[in-house]
Amino acid sequence: MKILIVSDTWRPQINGVVRTLEMTERELGRLGHETRIVGPEADRWATLAVPFYPEIKLELFSRRRLARVFDDFAPEHVHIATEGPLGMAGRRICLKRGIPFNTAYHTRFPEYLAARVPKPLAVAMSAVTYAVLRWFHRPATEVLVATASMQRELAAHGFERLACWSRGVDLEQFQLYGKDLPAFAGLPRPILIYVGRLAIEKNLRGFLSLRTLGSKVVVGDGPDAQLLKHEFSGAHFLGAMSGEPLARAYAAADLFVFPSLSDTFGLVLLEACAAGLRVAATPAPGPLDIFGSDSGVAVLDADLGHAVAGALKLPDDPQIPRAFAQRFTWAACTEQFCDSLRRTRG
Repeated sequence: MKILIVSDTWRPQINGVVRTLEMTERELGRLGHETRIVGPEADRWATLAVPFYPEIKLELFSRRRLARVFDDFAPEHVHIATEGPLGMAGRRICLKRGIPFNTAYHTRFPEYLAARVPKPLAVAMSAVTYAVLRWFHRPATEVLVATASMQRELAAHGFERLACWSRGVDLEQFQLYGKDLPAFAGLPRPILIYVGRLAIEKNLRGFLSLRTLGSKVVVGDGPDAQLLKHEFSGAHFLGAMSGEPLARAYAAADLFVFPSLSDTFGLVLLEACAAGLRVAATPAPGPLDIFGSDSGVAVLDADLGHAVAGALKLPDDPQIPRAFAQRFTWAACTEQFCDSLRRTRG
């Protein structure tokens, strides 16, 4: 198959959408498919930074450029990954040319936006945003979501033709590297680690304000980085990391803490398990779908402090979470993705 993927978020950005598309592209290549991913051109005059997310660049007025890609590549299948300007342009081209396409719902934008406006406006903002998203996804043959919880949630908001596209973990990259890491030398244990964006929707204060033994380590960057560093000077902020350094940071910690209440999945949860970490999280969509109520590797509790205390009592054997992570393969996820593309052609 010749597959065109249109995404408003792509390298050099570091986030769950980019990671998902990278691994899907890799697995599609192993299956013999030809894939082209079109993301924003960072140096184009109409590429602008997103308010509150300066590391994310959106390309405006992209329809002509994208139309040339359609003409040159002549895709057999089209996937529109995001609802930004590039996604809008791809949607418009497909509708104008009668090309069927599927889409994906990666980010809970209504909740993210509601968190940034005064509470009296939050309900109205959420309703308007959901209406726009329903309009965007309505022509898609299928709307791919990562978990059963998100399927139920979006169905309740009036979305149709929802299908599952789960997530995996790169077991070659995230391994049991051991606890010896220079960056952690001298830190009191247990070392509690968070990996992800430093932004309001991630509920970092819920983690950093906990009274716990040991040390708190934060890996990542984002719009709240400087504010959090100033407010929580006792925590250790390592900045953004990727590749083997990130995998070694996971493995050298003792517990992964996931305070987010709004993620649709949480790839970092599987990465932490693959590196041998137990997990403490809230029972939000994502953690609840991944771990259920009795995984043996995670404790979910609306009180994050209780979740941390409970998770630290789980067996401290890195092989147990590692074995759990091995259930989630990108090969299986990519088969789901391909099945959906095939259904777009009937």
